[in-house]
Amino acid sequence: MYSSISEANAAIIERIKAARPHWTGVRLAHLAIPELAQGKKLLHAGPPIAWADMTGPMRGACLGATLFEGWASSEEEAEAMLARGEIEFIPCHHVSAVGPMGGITSAHMPVLEVKNAVHGNHACCNLNEGIGKVMRFGAYGEDVQKRLRWMRDTLAPVLQEALSRIDNGIDLTALMAQAITMGDEFHQRNIASSALLMRTLAPFIVQLDRPKDQLAEVMQFLSVTDQFFLNLAMAYSKAVMDAGAQIKAGSIVTAMTRNGRDFGIRVSGLGDRWFTAPVNTPQGLFFTGYSQDDANPDIGDSAITETLGIGGAAMIAAPGVTRFVGAGGMEAALETSEEMTEIYLDHNPLLQIPSWNFKGACMGLDIRRVVETGITPLINTGIAHREAGVGQVGAGTVRAPLPCFEKALEALAQAHHITA
Repeated sequence: MYSSISEANAAIIERIKAARPHWTGVRLAHLAIPELAQGKKLLHAGPPIAWADMTGPMRGACLGATLFEGWASSEEEAEAMLARGEIEFIPCHHVSAVGPMGGITSAHMPVLEVKNAVHGNHACCNLNEGIGKVMRFGAYGEDVQKRLRWMRDTLAPVLQEALSRIDNGIDLTALMAQAITMGDEFHQRNIASSALLMRTLAPFIVQLDRPKDQLAEVMQFLSVTDQFFLNLAMAYSKAVMDAGAQIKAGSIVTAMTRNGRDFGIRVSGLGDRWFTAPVNTPQGLFFTGYSQDDANPDIGDSAITETLGIGGAAMIAAPGVTRFVGAGGMEAALETSEEMTEIYLDHNPLLQIPSWNFKGACMGLDIRRVVETGITPLINTGIAHREAGVGQVGAGTVRAPLPCFEKALEALAQAHHITA
């Protein structure tokens, strides 16, 4: 259908530009994701991985989910079940979903549902719990369980009822176009987008016929959870990139993800195949009492934001992030985004960045450019403690490993005899 890789890439970029994901609902995962409807199954971040190969944060999150679902009544019982292989693992990306850090999602956890109004595809992501000792970073104690139950029983129903009163849901592109001018890059910084989201939801939440204390709890949670929008940005990016992936040609990366052991990418012209290489370990700033020695290797599906071209690639939109992750200031932010233009093919006209002379965020990550230049995507990320049960210990940046791009380019050359 396409006479060259470049022609296919141009078609994919036009499809990415045309996508319009809307936040349409919040449902329990087993209702939104059919694969979770029966049996003991957990979704996880990254390419496929077995229990024996998981690092501490993902193991901790698996323990937490097993306890949350009531499959086990103690940590010891949960760990024994997991070790015996009684619980099936499925990568989030295999079921049109994404999950931050460990990405662990079970049947009765609520998920955000995002629908691409133009191309009809959808994507899901679990809800953001806040920061610190949270399940996605590997914590699983009673405080974590209590929060998860509240999110299932109170937060999710309130959000769903509010969304049901908004025709066609919330247009995430319009909201993000505002937020990127206010200092968000949608991976490490989501303060503006979370605030804009709360402003949109608040008039509908306060009108709900529910106990006032419930509505107050939800409003309080949204008001202090600065990263709440991250999970929506991830589902948004997944829906957009899956729409692009429907054109099964070209050299554009359609997914980047990590499971704590392997970094995996998918490429438009190579379908659902994973190309992997060992992950790197994030570098950054740490909470008091922790250091680089405590950092877990890179983990999470949140690199779907950098796949689209936001996150680390849009660092110039959020120069404040560079100080937070120990990377410098305005000059460092500009240098990062300018470097990323070497490996992305275009700019997103819908996400214009004032501090970049209104250039749009990067888009169209090309494996050919990555291999040719040796420049790999820079990813903004939280840092989990390497041991299960501790949680988040810092934030920083990490580079995608070059070998997975090299492997993909070799496979593309073998599979498609198309001129560049």
